[in-house]
Amino acid sequence: MTRQTISTGTPWEKAVAYSRAVRIGPHVFVAGTTASNTDGTTVAVGDAYHQTVFILRRIEAALAEVGAKLSDVARTRMFVTDISRWEEVGRAHGEIFAGINPASTMVEVRRLVNPDHLVEIEVDAMVDVEARTDSGAEDITSRRS
Repeated sequence: MTRQTISTGTPWEKAVAYSRAVRIGPHVFVAGTTASNTDGTTVAVGDAYHQTVFILRRIEAALAEVGAKLSDVARTRMFVTDISRWEEVGRAHGEIFAGINPASTMVEVRRLVNPDHLVEIEVDAMVDVEARTDSGAEDITSRRS
């Protein structure tokens, strides 16, 4: 089976040796994603809603690079540092996944790597290879900076 990996160029991807997204056949896995720009600065400090929107748009871009869409997402996992702000995170998730309704989990964690990160999200998707003409991903590694 072919394996395709995507890097967004953040410093942590190289240091920790992980990919933003991996596609193996029809399965797509997007790593835990936070509200960090490629230079490592945090977006929307103190704002859980806008961090969640930023994160989900980054995930959407990673999915696109491996030939997937938000509508292919089957599962989301949301890690929040303050569960009392679940409605902000849930509202952003609901706006972006309206009508898709993936299986979702939200849990409170003690902290994330950067104290300015309020949310981290990972997703799993399944691409319908029979319905897509762009699904013939070869065994390549894509790199963006």
